[in-house]
Amino acid sequence: MCVSDIGTIELQGMQFMAYHGVLPEERHDGNLFLVDFECRYDISRAMDSDALGDTLDYGSIYTAVAAEMAEPSDLLEHVAGRIARRIDREHPGIISFSVTVSKQNPPVEGRAEWSRVTVRGGKGE
Repeated sequence: MCVSDIGTIELQGMQFMAYHGVLPEERHDGNLFLVDFECRYDISRAMDSDALGDTLDYGSIYTAVAAEMAEPSDLLEHVAGRIARRIDREHPGIISFSVTVSKQNPPVEGRAEWSRVTVRGGKGE
């Protein structure tokens, strides 16, 4: 059997009350946002060592996401881009990743449960 050194690490459903949006009520009242993170990472050392230092600490991903979600933006594209750039800067060992930022009940002329923006990054494979 051949086991790959590259694994997928995910942190899904991070929830934040945040103040992103163009409309004044979005900035004042806030809204529920979800952030999903997924990456491809060389986990070979961690598979053998069982040591946190040999893998991607997803606690540091959460900390980065939380810090960026605390800074209001008009656009989901802007906040997702800030999160992606920070992750890329702070974790150069990530092969590839995606960050999805979702806003609950976006202000549109009809019913929509979520609006979402996904940004991809990393050094590729």
